[in-house]
This record gives sequence, C-alpha cells and structure tokens, in this order.
Amino acid sequence: MVEDELALLDKNINEFWNKFKSSVNDTSCQMVGLRDTYKDISKAFTEKLSVKLKEEERMVQMYLEYQNQICRQNKLIQEKKDNLLKLIGEVNGKKQDLEVLTTNIQDLKEEYARKKETISTAKKTSEERLQRLQKSVDIFKDRLGLEIRKIYGDKLQFIFTNIDPKHPDSPYMFCLHLNEARDYEVSDSAPHLECLAEFQENLRKTKNFSAFLANVRKAFSAMVYS
Repeated sequence: MVEDELALLDKNINEFWNKFKSSVNDTSCQMVGLRDTYKDISKAFTEKLSVKLKEEERMVQMYLEYQNQICRQNKLIQEKKDNLLKLIGEVNGKKQDLEVLTTNIQDLKEEYARKKETISTAKKTSEERLQRLQKSVDIFKDRLGLEIRKIYGDKLQFIFTNIDPKHPDSPYMFCLHLNEARDYEVSDSAPHLECLAEFQENLRKTKNFSAFLANVRKAFSAMVYS
C-alpha cells in the first residue's frame, strides 16, 4: 500500500513537473513575443522621434533664419530712416539758406531802389543847377565876355575877358565842379584870388550863382585897378 501511495505521489509529481515545464515554456514564448513586440514598438517610436527631432531642428533653423532676416530688415529700415532724417535736415538747412538769400536779395533790391532814387534826385538837382548855371552863363557871356569850357574831371572852366582895358583879351579864370556832397567847389583861379573860398561858402549858402560870378569878376577887376 505504501508503494502504491509512493507510486501515486511520484506520478503526481511528474504530472506537476510536466505541467510546470509546459507553463514555463508558454510563459517564455510570451516573454519572447513581448520582447520582440517591444523592440518593434521601440524601433518605430525611435524612428518617429528621430523624424520629429529633425522637423523640430528644421523649424528652429527656419525660425533663426527668419529672425536674422528681421534683424537685417530692421537694420536697413533704420539706415533708411537715418538717411531720410539727414536728407530732411539738409532740405531744411537749404530752405533756411534760401529764405536768408531771398531776404538778402529783397534787402539789396530795396537798397538799390533807394540808391537809384537818391541818384535820380541828385541827378535832377544837378541838372537843375546846371540849367541855372547855363542861364547865368548866357547872361554873363553876352554882357561880360564870359566863356565856359568843360575840362578834365567833370570840371567847368570859367574864363573872363574885357576886364583889363589895356589888354581886353587877357583871360581871368577859375574852375568849378560839384563834389561828392553835391556842393559847389571852386579851384584853380588864375590869377589867384584870396577871397575865392569866401565866395564859395556864400554860393553854397545862397545858391545865387549870378551873384557869385559878379563877385568873382569884381575881384579880378579890383586886382587890375589896385
């Protein structure tokens, strides 16, 4: 009976062992399958991750390139802005210069107009004086033998004759012109008259040229009879 029980136990142990080995073999096959599946999944994931990383790297490169382009564009925009501001400054400077030049031209025009008016007035005054001189000359030429000549330096030379009864053709003369102040100026009397300066001052004050000529003739005559 004990042998039977031992035989039964041995049988049971053998059956358990066979079942265990079978179970272990099945589990090992499953583990191998799981391992292969894991490898496949890991490989696929690695490939996808590599592709994703390459895309990310490309996007980063594109972003950096885009950022560089923006920096270059901003630099160009700043340069154009600086050039534009410089050009505006130059234009404003030229505009101010033009305004100053225009003002100067206007001042010159006004000054020229004033000088032209002054010259015109002086010319008119000189012409009026010359007309009065001519009238006086005509009178004295007829009555006193007076001759007037225009000589160098815009001067008029007055020549008296018929002063010395012994020598009626002997000349007695002086020169006259208008100075920068438009006043009468007498010079170069021959023979010399000491009183000529006094006659000149009286002429400037009175503007009476006829009286002036009469006084000069009297002074020459006084020299003859002195």
